[in-house]
Amino acid sequence: MASSILISNLTENWVESLRRWHLELFFIPTTVVTLATLLANPVLLICIFLSRTLRQETRYLLVANTLTADILFLILNLATVICNAVKPEIPWLVCELITAVTITAYCCAILTITLMVVDTYTAVRWPLHYHDLLPPGRTHRILLGVWLLAAVYPFTLVIMMEVERGNPHEKVAVCLVLISLGFIQVHNMVGIHIFYFVAALVCTLLIFYCYIRLYMVTRTQGIWQSRFSRARVTLLAHGVLLLLYFAPGFVFTIELFLFQKKDINQDILVWVSTVNMCVFMLLPRAFAPYLYGLRYREISDTVVQLLHRNRTLSEITVA
Repeated sequence: MASSILISNLTENWVESLRRWHLELFFIPTTVVTLATLLANPVLLICIFLSRTLRQETRYLLVANTLTADILFLILNLATVICNAVKPEIPWLVCELITAVTITAYCCAILTITLMVVDTYTAVRWPLHYHDLLPPGRTHRILLGVWLLAAVYPFTLVIMMEVERGNPHEKVAVCLVLISLGFIQVHNMVGIHIFYFVAALVCTLLIFYCYIRLYMVTRTQGIWQSRFSRARVTLLAHGVLLLLYFAPGFVFTIELFLFQKKDINQDILVWVSTVNMCVFMLLPRAFAPYLYGLRYREISDTVVQLLHRNRTLSEITVA
């Protein structure tokens, strides 16, 4: 009962802070960026799955999985922003499930991007055995394992919270991943920090190891000599994208830390959470389809062919 009152008071105070600072205006750029990205991502997915050549390549399957996770994340994030702007009361269980799926989509994108770096290293390090090591069937199983790995911990926390909570019909005025995970963290603080710290550390070390090994293997081939060589541009683009994907998770960790501090002004927490959710979380997903389209020539060529085919069909229909 005390937990229900605490959640209710916190969400009401959160809504008051949003109204006082007019932070619901972030809903406008969030909607525009999300809709623009939701228009671009399906186009790339269609190009990948319509092309027999692309859907047989491991790297393009990894791109497709990242785009799929981003689409799911963007839809849930936009739905959360809209609900918080309209301010309807929603069941706490629904909020917890949205939180679990959102975390799953975010973690899946991070893990898939890490696998993209490993895939590049594998292709360069063992070019003759690459297709034997990562055939399409094995890649599908790996991606299924990535989704299960990303989902198992957040959904386990939701089940634990449901078992411990007394009122199953509790409703909240605002649904945020921070609030949901923040209250879960009260009961399992050490476990959450250890799990996500170890996961982030493993991904970071694996990425650094693969890039360092890639440089050592290819430094004698002359691909790094030119300032604007394809290798340098590709590394820079992927590095920026990795930074954009990992940075919001670091900011969210700071949010969880501030959430537990009683002497922190709630307005600061509301501002940090709103900017992270409506800006930082969207940046990598807004840039990703365009960076992938520019980085992978096969994808950009397929997009051009698809657009040219549709334009030709429309001209024939008009004629």
